Amino acid sequence: MAQHAHNHHEHSGDNLIDAARESLVASGEQWTSMRSDVFEELARHDRPASAYDIADNLSAKRGKRVAPNSVYRILDLFVGNNLALRVESSNAYLANSHPGCTHDCIFLVCDECGEATHIDNDDISSKVRGVADGAKFNTRRPIIEIRGICSSCN
Repeated sequence: MAQHAHNHHEHSGDNLIDAARESLVASGEQWTSMRSDVFEELARHDRPASAYDIADNLSAKRGKRVAPNSVYRILDLFVGNNLALRVESSNAYLANSHPGCTHDCIFLVCDECGEATHIDNDDISSKVRGVADGAKFNTRRPIIEIRGICSSCN
């Protein structure tokens, strides 16, 4: 699958939640109150959040225990539908600020503060996919993580 240069609109706040709901419903899934709560909680985090963080915050908000396994299932659905991005090395998630826009995941992950900056770079993506194609490997969605120290922690 070739990656092409694309333009996408960055969403935030209520606009991000609306765009996520529209994208999920367009894919044939339902936007339930629990899915809405999980996405809203995920979207309010500036840094990657774990399913346990989200479950704990939702439990406090809802006044009853929310199981992390339920949150994991919803987050997996969100990742599969491009509403969330998974930082593999820390098993944490970020809301995708442009739901419905398919591209490869490239993260700059700070070892000090945990900040994960998501970047789009079609040149890098094309080269990685080209290497995989050369090895007769069918790529689904490359995820590249670069660990180091961000400018704020430097």
